[in-house]
Amino acid sequence: MARLEHVSVEQLHDALDVVDGKRPVQRILAAIAYKDGVTQATLADRHGVSQKTIYSWLQRFTPASLEDTTIAQAATDADRPGRPRRLGEEERERLKRHLHDPPTEVGLDAPAWMPALLQAFLRDTFDVAYSRPSCRRLLKEAGLTYRPPRDADRRTERGDAERSYDEGRPRSGGWTLP
Repeated sequence: MARLEHVSVEQLHDALDVVDGKRPVQRILAAIAYKDGVTQATLADRHGVSQKTIYSWLQRFTPASLEDTTIAQAATDADRPGRPRRLGEEERERLKRHLHDPPTEVGLDAPAWMPALLQAFLRDTFDVAYSRPSCRRLLKEAGLTYRPPRDADRRTERGDAERSYDEGRPRSGGWTLP
């Protein structure tokens, strides 16, 4: 890669004015610095990435990469939708409404929502399996926050408090609306 001779610093600066997002800006700034003589190793240190990543960033600005696109488009990643959600939008809204009520409102014998309780509820109600960390994420997305037990003899870390539900012991902590 011969210092990106086919693209000028001015063109890179112009692209910098139109891109959005941290990563595309980093890529263009790395290309500008590279054209100014900064080594790929130094760029990797500056940006906190590997030299291989810097090489990949700079490859975006080669003639072959820019053949059918602009510099700004080359610096930006294509959309990657990821894995489809297990619950559809309507089911997620329904779940959120359930989570805003105490578990007793849906026929469960528990004072507050916990990941283990939500996991069982999702399996029984929506016929889907979620891990406990994913259940915590769903609780957070619904606007709930974790409140530890209040009395001193029950002060434990979050993991111990959640296990107390599994062991069938009553406790006062749980996920609630703020």
